[in-house]
Amino acid sequence: QVQLVESGGGLVQAGGSLRLSCSASGRTFSLYAMAWFRQAPGEGREFVAAVRGLLSGGSTDYADFTKGRFTIARDNAKNTVYLEMNSLRPEDTAVYYCAEGRTTSRGPNDYNYWGQGTQVTVSS
Repeated sequence: QVQLVESGGGLVQAGGSLRLSCSASGRTFSLYAMAWFRQAPGEGREFVAAVRGLLSGGSTDYADFTKGRFTIARDNAKNTVYLEMNSLRPEDTAVYYCAEGRTTSRGPNDYNYWGQGTQVTVSS
């Protein structure tokens, strides 16, 4: 059974930074794509960033709105994926979820496992 546990959310002022972590267990972490999505109140789940598995070269994909502000990275030795977020804006306020899938995709339905989410709140 795959388990994903996010941490690192919180309240930050606009322009600040946060680093989210997602710790995975249950199967060979390095082989699978990992992604971050977010969901604001009343909105659907939105793709943020993804990183491919080891056999696919570990390349990354980002939503346009990240525009160099966010960085996704994985540490296969620690079974952990990170999302470094800089220059945060109030519109970045959402619950952030990590997800695991067989391949990177911007569609949430392509991911099989999800964490419980961590709240990020950016004050103006």
